[in-house]
Amino acid sequence: MESLPTTMKSERRWRSKPLQTSKPSLLMAFFSCLAWLYVAGRLWQDAENRKVLTNLLYKNSLQRPKILTVEDKLTVLGCRDLERRIVEAEMELTLAKSQGYLNKQLQQSGSSSGKRLLAVIGVYTGFGSRLKRNVFRGSWMPKGDALRKLEERGVVIRFVIGRSANRGDSLDRNINEENRSTKDFLILEGHEEAQEELPKKAKFFLSTAVQKWDADFFVKVDDNVDLDLEALIGLLEHRRGQDGAYIGCMKSGDVISEEGKPWYEPDWWKFGDEKSYFRHAGSALIILSKNLAQYVNINSASLKTYAHDDTSVGSWMMGLQATYIDDNRLCCSSIRQDKVCSLA
Repeated sequence: MESLPTTMKSERRWRSKPLQTSKPSLLMAFFSCLAWLYVAGRLWQDAENRKVLTNLLYKNSLQRPKILTVEDKLTVLGCRDLERRIVEAEMELTLAKSQGYLNKQLQQSGSSSGKRLLAVIGVYTGFGSRLKRNVFRGSWMPKGDALRKLEERGVVIRFVIGRSANRGDSLDRNINEENRSTKDFLILEGHEEAQEELPKKAKFFLSTAVQKWDADFFVKVDDNVDLDLEALIGLLEHRRGQDGAYIGCMKSGDVISEEGKPWYEPDWWKFGDEKSYFRHAGSALIILSKNLAQYVNINSASLKTYAHDDTSVGSWMMGLQATYIDDNRLCCSSIRQDKVCSLA
């Protein structure tokens, strides 16, 4: 009987142990639940952030221009055939330009009477050359009514001059006043009249003249040259209908590479080791047929000019199917009796 209380005490001690060990378990379960809730919350928040970021990236990608290759663009637009036609048209246009063809509007432009002219003769002049002009008007160059009658025969003669660097100054006003009286100027509005701009004058003269008059030939004459006008007209009538004619006193010569010397050529290095100019008509008198003048007009923006106008024109002719005609009668400094021109 004495052992009964001891046994009961041990049973009570054994039954109380589970009650004591359940508290840490509850605490652990509680903290585990909190940790799970925290982790779940973070995962949910990260998922929301990713969703928002994905939406922003998608909207941004819609606003960016799509980069496609040329091949992709042609495929999308279905332009392969159009591309081929454009290339063919460009090749045909290049061929037409090389042959000097212009549009119908330009081809139909010409003299006021609509008659095809034989020639347009442009006599280069400057602001300080009024005395020379008056001498020409009293010698080989007709004036007044005689100049109009010459145009009826198919020959137009004009003094060719640009504009002053200071547009509208007394130099320009004097030329305008002289032209109102004589009506024998071709004023190049886009050209600045200056010695260093002389090589570009040929482009402006030919482009302006070929748009203004419909003529078989376009002639450039220096202001120190006297012409035998009837002899020149006879020469041109003999050559009439000859396309691609590049006529003049043909020459070549050494390229001057030493700066400061007469006839210095800044682009001397382009002419090879021998440094010789190509064959070209001398600057005193240059004649181009209509299609060559039209070629200069069409391509004037891209044509290279050198230090001198005669070599510049000669360089433009080298890449064309031009017929070079070397006529000794156009060598103005020669001693031939039948020459067309002479130095004044």
